[in-house]
Amino acid sequence: MPALLPQQIAPCTPLQSELTARWLQPLGPALFDHCRAMRAETDAVLATQLPDAAGKPYPYGRCEEITQHFHGRLQARLRRPEHPVEQALAGFVGQGGWLRSVWGVLREQYFQNALQMGTLYVDVSNDTVVVTKPPVEILPMEASGLVAVRDLGHFRQTAERYWGATLYANHLVPTLAPLLPIVSVSPGKLVPGLQSACDYMIELMRRDDFHQAEAWLRDGPPPPPDLRLPRLPPDLRPWTTDARLESMQACRRARDAGAARDRNWRVARVSDYLRLLSEPAAAD
Repeated sequence: MPALLPQQIAPCTPLQSELTARWLQPLGPALFDHCRAMRAETDAVLATQLPDAAGKPYPYGRCEEITQHFHGRLQARLRRPEHPVEQALAGFVGQGGWLRSVWGVLREQYFQNALQMGTLYVDVSNDTVVVTKPPVEILPMEASGLVAVRDLGHFRQTAERYWGATLYANHLVPTLAPLLPIVSVSPGKLVPGLQSACDYMIELMRRDDFHQAEAWLRDGPPPPPDLRLPRLPPDLRPWTTDARLESMQACRRARDAGAARDRNWRVARVSDYLRLLSEPAAAD
């Protein structure tokens, strides 16, 4: 089986089906109840720490934070399991069962983080888009409607639908364009964003040697002349007057240099992106 991308949904193999049937299905409602109790503990921590998202209170828009917090706590507990559900999960994982954080497009409507436990979809942030939904949902993965982002077009389609975003080719930061080829402008966001800085999408751009990125940079709409990133360090700004060509050439240079297989290059580009987020607002 090819190596999975970070947070990619794992295939429901016969082994995973057998392990799920042996270890998880006998838990019955206890698995749901335990996840619900752990979610309440996560809420007690995060609800006081996180600001409103898009002007709406917690838990709206916080699927990533909730899922990561829950997953981290669950992994820590499985190292010394005490609760019967945790003991079963530890045995399941010990036999090779998947317990992964996954990310994708849910029912072709919005991006969603969840957990994959063998052949089960375990959504511990089910109420972060429609806040009246139950906080936890558990379904067979194949019936959940969660699918991997297929390509850059699938990502753009979902971002436009879910975020209400207007998307442009990243001609603002050419050196980051191979990994982050999209500039997004979303309602309620004060500054544009570069998409997508999640590990899955970064690795999806690397997997095809930046060809998808280059095609979008060539054919996508350019940012309006007055669209700027206020924290853009001087050394990351375009060096020429043809930022479109410069962004495309960044993909070609990365491809020629074997950057798709160069971990150090990836780390350096992500560090540049994080520096962009932390720089003081640039003066005109």
